Amino acid sequence: MPGGLDSVTNDAIRRRRWIATSAIVLVVLLVSTVPELLLGRRGTSPRLFYLTTEAPIVIVSLSLHYEWASRRRVSTGRSLATSVAIATILGMAVAASCFLLLRGMHIEFEPERHFSLGRAITFGALSGILQCAVWSLGFVYPFAAEDARLRTLEADKHRLEAEKLKLEAEHLRGAAELANLRSQLEPHFLLNTLNAIAGLVTKHPKEARRLLGNLGDLLRDSLRDPEETQTLADEVRWLHRYAEILESRHSDVLRFHWEFADGARSVLVPRLLLQPLVENAVNHGALKRGSGGEVAVRITVEGSTDGEHAIVCTVEDNGPGLPAGEPRTGAFGLHSVRRRLALRCAGATLQLESTSNGTRATVRLPQQPKKSPRHDVEAA
Repeated sequence: MPGGLDSVTNDAIRRRRWIATSAIVLVVLLVSTVPELLLGRRGTSPRLFYLTTEAPIVIVSLSLHYEWASRRRVSTGRSLATSVAIATILGMAVAASCFLLLRGMHIEFEPERHFSLGRAITFGALSGILQCAVWSLGFVYPFAAEDARLRTLEADKHRLEAEKLKLEAEHLRGAAELANLRSQLEPHFLLNTLNAIAGLVTKHPKEARRLLGNLGDLLRDSLRDPEETQTLADEVRWLHRYAEILESRHSDVLRFHWEFADGARSVLVPRLLLQPLVENAVNHGALKRGSGGEVAVRITVEGSTDGEHAIVCTVEDNGPGLPAGEPRTGAFGLHSVRRRLALRCAGATLQLESTSNGTRATVRLPQQPKKSPRHDVEAA
């Protein structure tokens, strides 16, 4: 379809140019003949014969050359220089031909003056240059702006196509990175969860069976919803089940606290976004206390003076804090959260604060599109 539109546009411009060519020829003929006819100067009728012959030949030839130069993308300066040369040569050739033809017919240009072949050729050259100037003003100049506009539109079209291809490439790259993060994240969680259940199999088989059923619900929920995003209500429900497994394994030393603002329930987030933060808070914070470990998960809505709102997700533990300068095994989880935020949540941030009284991970999300949650999350 775009190619058809370009063809229609080019045909319209070509028609307008040939209409302009015809108009220029007509004007030149009128300017050359009408004054002579009105004055009744019969002695110059051979000159009129020359002008009426030369004008169509020169102007049509110049127009054909311009069409050829436009298709070949010849520069404007080179095209005009060639046009002047064509007009000069054709003017000289037509003048010489007319002079010899009329001399052979024993018709003089000016009976009272001697009109030689050299003077005829000089007159033809000057006449050709003059007609080239008239042709340039009437044919080239009016369409130069149109040509420049079309070239600009074509350049913009190519630029937009290049930007579109670039965006598609970035989208595919982002999708590949998300798939890679997902493939690393879910087995990572599954391994840790199965290890937690394994510790209960011999001592508390009934509890282990209950937690295995809970784990099955988690996995079925993951398979049932293949979309990369889910509501915060679904995210927190999933974390509740995950927390039940951890609390059952560490019943004497671990406790979860939940706070969930109603206005944030239908906000969309990447699936399992907060799971690495909860896992780090448990393994590298609360469980380091030995007893009385606590993890608080808070999701609140913060407003600003300009009327915009932000969703703030906080995962906080009361552990001993993070040792400075030491590599941590939970670094992968933080990296995955940052990458997923960068890929899917424009303007979102992850901030980590740690003191000797605990560590707080805060995810701040600009107000995201919402959808009606399929389930509701019961307060713990």
